Parts: sequence; structure tokens; C-alpha cells
Amino acid sequence: MEIGIIGLVIALLSGLASFALGRWLSKRRREKKADQARAAAEAGQSRQVRRARERQQKR
Repeated sequence: MEIGIIGLVIALLSGLASFALGRWLSKRRREKKADQARAAAEAGQSRQVRRARERQQKR
């Protein structure tokens, strides 16, 4: 039972595709979690801090 060149290439390509898909999906999940954490942190800020940050972002 010997794996041919074609089988090896198929295994390599499927492994690379699986890796790329996993990275892409986890990136979206990490961005969403970071956005939620940032929103939660901003919700706890005082009005003065929030206004100062908004002024700084306009620059």
C-alpha cells in the first residue's frame, strides 16, 4: 500500500486549505471578541473620558 504522488499532493493541499480556513475563521472570532471587550470598556467610562476620547479621535 503505497501513497502515490497524487495522493501526497492532495493531502498537502487539503492540509493547507484547512489551515487557511481555520486562520480566517479564528481571525473573525478574535476581532468580534475584541470589539465586544472594547465596547464594554467604553461603556464603563465616565462622560468626561468619553468626550475627551471622541475629541481626540476627530483629530
